[in-house]
Amino acid sequence: MLAALAAGGLPACTSTETRAPEPLPVAAPRPAPVPTFQGPVLTGDGTCTAPAPAGAPAIEIGIGECDLVRLKGKPPTDVLVGEGRAGREVQVLYNEPGAKELYFFVNNHLDRIVK
Repeated sequence: MLAALAAGGLPACTSTETRAPEPLPVAAPRPAPVPTFQGPVLTGDGTCTAPAPAGAPAIEIGIGECDLVRLKGKPPTDVLVGEGRAGREVQVLYNEPGAKELYFFVNNHLDRIVK
């Protein structure tokens, strides 16, 4: 068959029609991420959305935002609430005598502490 095509050649393309380019597929918008946390959370003014459960016995990695406020016994100096790649991200600042303490939460779980 290849020999026949080579011997006879291919007919030349003589069409002058132009076709419109095919449209590119458009990606559907991604749905908003579903929160992956539970329990009460801090608002921007440092108050909790509900009473904190008395579950966490100490300030340690993994506790919730309102657990921190309950364990500290006083409202934070400043709270920054935002959305990041991982979901809800919150920074909580406490001005303590002689030092500042900064608590970083991801999805209502204490991720790290900077003193």
